[in-house]
Amino acid sequence: MNHRDDISFLKTPRIKPVLVLMFCFTIAFSLYAQDHLNADFNSQLEFITASKPRDFKVLDSVFSEFERDTLKMNTLVRRSQALNYPEGESFALNNIGVFYRNNSLYEKAIDKHTKANALAIEANNLELRIINLNNIGVVYRRMDLVKPALDFHTKALDIARSADKPSEEIKYNIAVSQNSIGNIYLVLEQYELAMRQFQKSILIEKEYGNRLGLAINYQNIGFAYEAQGELENALRNYKRSLDYNNQINSELGRVICYNSIGKVYIKQEQFNDAKVIIEKALEKALNIGDQFYIASSYINLGWAQKHLQMNELAETNLKTGLNISEKFGLKSSIVEAQKHLSDLYELTNRPNLALNAYRDAVDLEKTIANDRNLRYVNDVIIQYENEAKNNQIKALADENELVKSRLERNKKLFWYSMLALAIIGAIMVALYRTRQLQQEKQILTLEQDMLRSQMNPHFIFNSLNSIKLYIINNEKENAVYYLNKFSKLIRKILVASTEKEISLEDELDTMKLYMNIENIRFSNEIHFEIHIDDDINTSSVKVPSMILQPFLENALWHGLSSKKEENKKIILNVYRTNEDFVTISIEDNGIGRIQSSKINKDKLLKRKSVGISLTKARLANFSKGYMSDYKITIKDLYDQNRKALGTKVIVEIPTQSIAS
Repeated sequence: MNHRDDISFLKTPRIKPVLVLMFCFTIAFSLYAQDHLNADFNSQLEFITASKPRDFKVLDSVFSEFERDTLKMNTLVRRSQALNYPEGESFALNNIGVFYRNNSLYEKAIDKHTKANALAIEANNLELRIINLNNIGVVYRRMDLVKPALDFHTKALDIARSADKPSEEIKYNIAVSQNSIGNIYLVLEQYELAMRQFQKSILIEKEYGNRLGLAINYQNIGFAYEAQGELENALRNYKRSLDYNNQINSELGRVICYNSIGKVYIKQEQFNDAKVIIEKALEKALNIGDQFYIASSYINLGWAQKHLQMNELAETNLKTGLNISEKFGLKSSIVEAQKHLSDLYELTNRPNLALNAYRDAVDLEKTIANDRNLRYVNDVIIQYENEAKNNQIKALADENELVKSRLERNKKLFWYSMLALAIIGAIMVALYRTRQLQQEKQILTLEQDMLRSQMNPHFIFNSLNSIKLYIINNEKENAVYYLNKFSKLIRKILVASTEKEISLEDELDTMKLYMNIENIRFSNEIHFEIHIDDDINTSSVKVPSMILQPFLENALWHGLSSKKEENKKIILNVYRTNEDFVTISIEDNGIGRIQSSKINKDKLLKRKSVGISLTKARLANFSKGYMSDYKITIKDLYDQNRKALGTKVIVEIPTQSIAS
């Protein structure tokens, strides 16, 4: 009905009075409800500012229905400022920050929570401090900033655990901190640690009957199962979370669960079911207005439509989700959208767009969770996963403070204090020695694993078998020559196993011997060369022993063994591109990693090379004594027609030691 029809309809004599009466009643009721709400707020405001309670629970119970009304919360801010009531101002600023966060205004949210936290510190209110620190952590987590998010959540957890008699609100926020830390572990793919945090949080949530907390934790456990490929367990936990969200009538919770269930359906190839439930999620997300979940819903819907060959709709929805993610700085969502667009472009025969989208996704993904983040998280894991050790340290610190205070009050306790300090010193020395022994044990384990890897029974058997064939064929010179080489190689391996590091010169000599022995099994078809730049003194450069062997082994057995042409080469170059490193490149002209993986795809056992994993661990341990970390880069080589030309491994070994 257009505007003209509306006017003519109102002019009908029999209907006009009824409509006018209904209109007037609606307006009057709305004004009455608003006036009643304002009067209720004003009365609550007068009560709170007169009594000035410190407990968060009291403030929350009084203002629970106004917490998302920024006008009323700003009124509480101004009234609290006028009456010098920091608890009320902190409470109001915190709720305004939550409003900004839910509307993806992250910088404003952090500003409000930071001011609220400063006021909580001024008021010496532990509850408000813990709540604000957790909220700041949640904002940073939404922004995919792992390190500050983990900092604020662990700080909140520290303060909460320091409380002598924690209130119900503090116990609840311990659960919030554990849940949030678990979420960060999810981002960094530490799934077992994440699920451990969620289970701890669930115990607290069940104790207090908090169904929202239970919904959140079961949702996160579902995500951990999904990431590990356990789709049925994931789906069961998502549906359990949805049940709790339905009980508390949480529209946002439904959006999250619908999206998660839809993603599992996609992975189970139930594409129509996925499309239906994700469309429901998008509809509710648009009503709520949370840009984070709007972006996620568009991206998941495009993903489902791609599998249903609804390519135009899929591209439109994926781009919509990408645009929202870029506008509000949602890095993880940008990565997900770019990867799905890359797949779609490849399906629709647009290889350049597919490649560009994939590169953008990979580049951004590296900035979200890199090796530095993982090292940082490992430090935090050590600190917060061993609760018994934390309690012991806290007890020792308390004892030390007690001894100091007694020493000041009474000099007669001096010798008791000295004894206590001696005990603490002995404990610290014992702990230090224990850590040192553990580190030495780890190094010894790595070296033993390395030796087992190099002294592989198959390698020894095959080498001796090849030499035996020379003897059987009466090729005595070849047999003696290779037996001599084999004995030298075994001797070098055994000597190297007793040394943590050797000169690069010795390492290269050992590799020549290794290649000579392995070449027997290739009928001496492999052409192996070593080139060393003139400005490098290999006798003065230190490297972990047998560090290059796994890369040569991969080049032989994954790159060249399946190559049909006779021209098989491995070139090893030693050079410098930086004063802090010596660079070693190993280049083969084999079939390349992609073709090699296709050949091996039907193998029942699929896992990473143990030799390469050991090498990385040994290089990481070796680099601790140097100013820079090691670097390993693997490049696939192609010609102009994208035909595989082989593989190039570049190992950068640090040379500037910390001691120097």
